[in-house]
Amino acid sequence: MSARTTVSATLLITLAAGIAAAQSRGRPELTEVWDPVPSKIDPGVAGRAPSDAIVLFDGTDLSAWTGKEGAARWEVGDGAFTVVKGTGDIETKQAFGDIQLHIEWRSPAEVVGEGQGRGNSGVFLMGLYEVQILDSYESQTYSNGQAGSIYKQHIPEVNATRAPGAWQSYDVVFMAPRFAADGTVEQPATMTVLHNGVLIQNHVTLRGPTKFIGEPSYEPHEAKLPLTLQDHENPVSFRNIWVRELRR
Repeated sequence: MSARTTVSATLLITLAAGIAAAQSRGRPELTEVWDPVPSKIDPGVAGRAPSDAIVLFDGTDLSAWTGKEGAARWEVGDGAFTVVKGTGDIETKQAFGDIQLHIEWRSPAEVVGEGQGRGNSGVFLMGLYEVQILDSYESQTYSNGQAGSIYKQHIPEVNATRAPGAWQSYDVVFMAPRFAADGTVEQPATMTVLHNGVLIQNHVTLRGPTKFIGEPSYEPHEAKLPLTLQDHENPVSFRNIWVRELRR
């Protein structure tokens, strides 16, 4: 190695050390961001929605909901509402895209049926992407169709189901898909789900809307669509439903 090369290497090392030292003596405020300031909200307590939430059921009526063909005809009582067999799915009057959803549900205390016939309903984000509701406490069915599954797409990491008749909760962060002008998918939908406070779906990517038969695939749709609850002819009950619209 020449003397000139040795000197150059020494200079580079000295320069790097000098830069590092200058940075360590730098001004921390150069990396402090003061604007925008996050808006302050009341986060609520157990059983109460945050102050910036849109309450979809407050225990009194189904005024935020409608049937697919007319008024919502599910039964309201004791601070909850229950599927009435054969009356059809219900959906929100308001449409949503990216949301945080909180919903509490209860399968019937009286166990009837097995598998998919036992306490079955579903929460459909945008009316298309289903988080399965099912009595999976002591009942066998296909894993990608049990409680907490993204139906026929993602198996929950654990089975956090409570006993029949007990209230349960889902907390969902849903990011809607984005479509290009030509209808191709720019960003697929994603979902994170906590079941009774336990993470069971960790930011999973959806392959398309829920399908009972066949593989899911995307078709372009509106940026916002109603939330749907399923009439699967089982008397599943719901309460304390709210959403927070998210900004990506």
